[in-house]
Amino acid sequence: MTLSKEGLPDWLEPVVRAAETVEPRQLSSFLPPENGSGRQSAVLILFGEGERGPELLLMERAGSLRSHAGQPSFPGGALDPEDGDPQGEGPLRAALREAEEETGLDPSGVQLFGVLPRLYIPVSGFVVSPVLGWWREPSPVGVVDPNETARVFTVPVADLTDPAHRATAVHPRGHTGPAFLVESALVWGFTAGVIDRLLHFAGWERPWDRGRQVPLDWHA
Repeated sequence: MTLSKEGLPDWLEPVVRAAETVEPRQLSSFLPPENGSGRQSAVLILFGEGERGPELLLMERAGSLRSHAGQPSFPGGALDPEDGDPQGEGPLRAALREAEEETGLDPSGVQLFGVLPRLYIPVSGFVVSPVLGWWREPSPVGVVDPNETARVFTVPVADLTDPAHRATAVHPRGHTGPAFLVESALVWGFTAGVIDRLLHFAGWERPWDRGRQVPLDWHA
């Protein structure tokens, strides 16, 4: 399993460039522990092209889960032993496998073209490899297991860059971070942070009101 940039649409070129040049600290202040601890995992950041142009595939986790319940996220999860080397192709295999298990996605229609620097989610102890993909041949997607996933949806990049859909999420403990109010969902936390940085380094970000704050229980 390899990465390929061949045949990508022109509009993805800024994302390819960003993936090749961005430094870990430019993405997040939470980086993998130097002692090598943390559970290796991967997420699939899948770009497609819908009726309204470029879009991203997201899912909403089931409300009954013990961690990240009800939270919109990229498809993904922990590496299995059969995925192979976490420093090599392991994250690529895990990202596609988890996306298939969670959304029903046909992995044969996905072209992987990049991997962002590994990041860390302190609350869960996951070391995450964000894998970038182009949905070359779209396939039907939806909830595979309602115990894990509440819904699967796509978000136009135009909505993510629209200042009217941007805000600062405020955690009950006082932490703040970027958020997106899209598709009747509040996208926040790790997922929103990665989207925010991708939009910025791809040159797609538009000025938005960082003083607009929303609580995590926001509803459309």
